[in-house]
Amino acid sequence: MTDVAVIGAGPAGLMAAEVLAQGGARVTLYDAMPSAGRKFLMAGRGGLNLTHSEPLPQFLARYREAAPKLKDAIEAFSPDALRAWSEALGEPTFVGTSGRIFPKAFKASPLLRAWLRRLDAVGVAFAFRHRWTGWDEEGRLLFRNPEGQRAIEAKATVLALGGASWPRLGSDGGWVDILAAKSIAISKLRPANSGFTVAWSDVFRDRFEGQPLKGVTLTIGAHTVRGEAMITRSGIEGGAIYALSSELREAVLSVGQARLTIALRPDLDVAMLTTRLSGTRGKQSLANFLRKAAQVSPVGIGLMQEAAIASGRPLASFSPADLAELINGIPVQLTGVAPIARAISTAGGVTFGELDEHFMLRRLPGTFAAGEMLDWEAPTGGYLLQASFATGAAAGRGVLAWLAKS
Repeated sequence: MTDVAVIGAGPAGLMAAEVLAQGGARVTLYDAMPSAGRKFLMAGRGGLNLTHSEPLPQFLARYREAAPKLKDAIEAFSPDALRAWSEALGEPTFVGTSGRIFPKAFKASPLLRAWLRRLDAVGVAFAFRHRWTGWDEEGRLLFRNPEGQRAIEAKATVLALGGASWPRLGSDGGWVDILAAKSIAISKLRPANSGFTVAWSDVFRDRFEGQPLKGVTLTIGAHTVRGEAMITRSGIEGGAIYALSSELREAVLSVGQARLTIALRPDLDVAMLTTRLSGTRGKQSLANFLRKAAQVSPVGIGLMQEAAIASGRPLASFSPADLAELINGIPVQLTGVAPIARAISTAGGVTFGELDEHFMLRRLPGTFAAGEMLDWEAPTGGYLLQASFATGAAAGRGVLAWLAKS
């Protein structure tokens, strides 16, 4: 008998396995993919953002309504603890200019390799190409592998199966129906930290696809974020968009569209911009005048042209005051949410009401859940990985406590 089965070899599952093995449990870690940490490796392609350096109260607030449910786990395995853990694996970290924390190697692969070596050293066994399909009548775990079906008896189980983004890397949401059949309440999986679709004109799309918007402020309703975004062929994405993705997504899903407002020069008020734009243009084109007088980028000017077209007025007819208002108030109509398969992460999942304080499923004693499959979401910036690590560690501790009482 396997003492504990951990299902899912992402950050939450790997951390649960480490805590369990170090606590004396015999652990086998199962995963449907041929190797561990595939989405973790993808997250590190542009620099592995492990966590964030901001004070813990502000850090926890990033999880919004899920913060009270995650608080104990994150305090027990805090950003500082995560940095110390990484350094113990030979991967010291540094704080970037934005406050984000990265390993000095800036990649996921060295950290993952060191982690897997540690897990091997403490006796964790791995069973890859094992897709979990549920339980049999005797309560044994069922897996489909290249040889057929396999039934495993375990004293306890940790489910760390991820969400439904990037399914080709292993997180396909296939667990939803399995747990729903056991009457586990699951909030619908939805794309988080995702892009959105916009009906750009052909001219704008062809010219500005792939162009960044830097130092802009994005607003929906009462929510405003400053940062960067990227024009895509079908819409818009990027860090500032991801930070607002919850509000934008809910607006699109509820009324079919969302109105995003973009401020291109947020450090200049309308009066200052109006003064700058009241000078003589001479023989300059309007685009050159906007670029020189107000330092609006070509892609920003393109956005202004899109807004003017939508309003039915040519941009050249705008007064200096109208142009100033538009520069810091460009309306962009979002018409849809990018597919969940292309989202960075997933909202929704197993509701916290189904879990006890140790992350055990109340309806399934001895079965614990951790990571992105739980009903929380957070912006990019290190918050996603931090909560995955922390809930994995918490589930591991919960299993040890439960085994000690069993």
